[in-house]
Amino acid sequence: MSGVEPLRYSEVLDAAASRLQEPTADGTPSPADLAERTLDFAVRIIRVFQSLPKRGEAAVLGHQLLRSGTSVGANYREARRARSNAELIAKLGDALKEAEETHYWLTLLVRAEVMPAPRLALILAETEDLCRIFTAGVKTTRRKPAAKTRPRSNP
Repeated sequence: MSGVEPLRYSEVLDAAASRLQEPTADGTPSPADLAERTLDFAVRIIRVFQSLPKRGEAAVLGHQLLRSGTSVGANYREARRARSNAELIAKLGDALKEAEETHYWLTLLVRAEVMPAPRLALILAETEDLCRIFTAGVKTTRRKPAAKTRPRSNP
């Protein structure tokens, strides 16, 4: 074996993430950054679900959290493929709705004393950030004029 250590997967991910973290010129996250961020968010939600106590109420709340929290990124990816401003607003609205629902379930886990608040503080803060980002996206898109389609010419 040569004296060169193999690159660990986490180092590759860290390097990729640092490139994605560069904001656009107006300071908002790039679409690639937000796609990666929502994927990381879903993984963190899965980890919260896995760490819940094995009790009835925790299972019910956990499944709701798992469904809504993993839907945020899927809805955002659909929004990135929107064919019109109206479709973009609708899909971003779906991502926002799922992020807000996720925030509700996380807050309920804390208030019902299923999970301690410090354990969920970072994921709650990330959920609030995603809600702000999606809200801003909807507002910005609503202000944009709809793209005009060119009439087809007859050959």
